[in-house]
Formats: sequence, structure tokens, C-alpha cells
Amino acid sequence: MNKQAIATNKAPGAVGPYSQGIRTGNFIFLSGQIGMDPATSKLVEGGVEAQTRQIFKNIEAVLGEAGAGLGNIVKAAVFLKDMADFKKVNEIYAGYFDKPYPARSAVAVRELPLSVDIEIEVIAAV
Repeated sequence: MNKQAIATNKAPGAVGPYSQGIRTGNFIFLSGQIGMDPATSKLVEGGVEAQTRQIFKNIEAVLGEAGAGLGNIVKAAVFLKDMADFKKVNEIYAGYFDKPYPARSAVAVRELPLSVDIEIEVIAAV
């Protein structure tokens, strides 16, 4: 199998033994993105809404490094610290995609890295 790491300084760098993204064949698998501003290495202020918007900036940056964009996303997984935020996140999320929307799962989890409110990972096809 041919695997190629995808890395960009326009998104938060990996802080452990993982890649920002991996390309294999016609697929790009992104690690979960959080609402961290890569310029400051700090979580953006403004709660789950601001974090969600920053996450999409980070996703766009990593996909862009691989020559892809949001339109290439075929699957997304959304991890929320509080399912009460689902409606707000869903409204923002919908603004980043056209039909047909990617397949998606959304789950509440007990805890996320750095105590963030949301994390999103995606798979893209090119």
C-alpha cells in the first residue's frame, strides 16, 4: 500500500504520533481537527460556534495541501462534548457543503483533547 503523509503549517501540527492527513490511492483521511488557530497554537475564543468555523479552516488547509477541498469530502465524523450544541454546529456545518452532503456521524463524547467543545475528522475522495 502506498501512503503519503499530508502536512501543512496552515493547520495545527500533530502533537503526537499521527499525521495531519494521509493520502492513499484516491482517498485522503484527515485526523480529527479542533478549533485551534495554527498561527497562535491557541484555541479560538467564542465557544462551539467559533471552534467549528476554525475547524473548517483547518480542514480546508490540510485538504488544500493535498490538492483537494471541502467538495471532495465524502464522510465526516463530528465529536461533541455536549449534544446540546448539535443544532448550532449543524447550522454552521451545513453552510460548508452543497448537496449531496457527505455521509456523517455525530456523537457526544465525555472528553476531547484540550477540553475543546468539538472535533471533526473527514475522509475525502479525489
